[in-house]
Amino acid sequence: MILELDCGNSFIKWRVIFAADASIVGGGIVDSDQALLEAVRNLAAPRLSGCRIVSVRSEEETASLCAQLERAFSITPLFAQPAQEMAGVRNGYDDYQRLGMDRWLAALGGYHLAGGACLVIDFGTAAKADFVAADGQHLGGYICPGMPLMRTQLRTHTRRIRYDDASAERALASLEPGRSTVEAVERGCVMMLQGFARSQIDQAKALWGEEFTLFLTGGDAPLVKDAAPQGRIVPDLVFVGLAMACPLN
Repeated sequence: MILELDCGNSFIKWRVIFAADASIVGGGIVDSDQALLEAVRNLAAPRLSGCRIVSVRSEEETASLCAQLERAFSITPLFAQPAQEMAGVRNGYDDYQRLGMDRWLAALGGYHLAGGACLVIDFGTAAKADFVAADGQHLGGYICPGMPLMRTQLRTHTRRIRYDDASAERALASLEPGRSTVEAVERGCVMMLQGFARSQIDQAKALWGEEFTLFLTGGDAPLVKDAAPQGRIVPDLVFVGLAMACPLN
């Protein structure tokens, strides 16, 4: 079995798959290295044959996690690396090494699944959009704060905005004008994400008309589904690209 890791700025997304057919054994999202080790140990530790990782964390943080995985499971992780071209997709950044690996892998995965032009919008800590043309040329993209960043900034810099996560979840039962601060903040942030999605779709239509596939990924993708009903939600899109970048037998 293969352990796959997507190490983001706030959380680690992980899953274990069978090597033969890529069927999923289990997985989840954790907020620390120790929580990851415990979760994997409880699921599949004795049967792991390999590991592949994409990380946007610092080199020191990533190296520390790698060392812990080697000690715990006797596996040497394989890391996704920047590339000018891979799997038919050409990196569109002026300096290809500066394109975030999570965005690059999501673009690879989207193009592979679409078999043509695609727009990938990832709603995580940051909201990110990337455009890949039908010929595989990555055209670049956009980045703006996602729900976690918007929420944190408002809580941090506005003294009277204070509420807990349970209140935030309840506030998203609808998008009607908020009648409390938590409702106003949470619903306002969702509407900003939806506006971001709509603007990216408009850009894609200007480029390709209706001849493109829209992928929505990241933890907050369901929040924008109503604004992008044509979108295909693929929670594990980065892992699709990771398998292409780091093949393991």
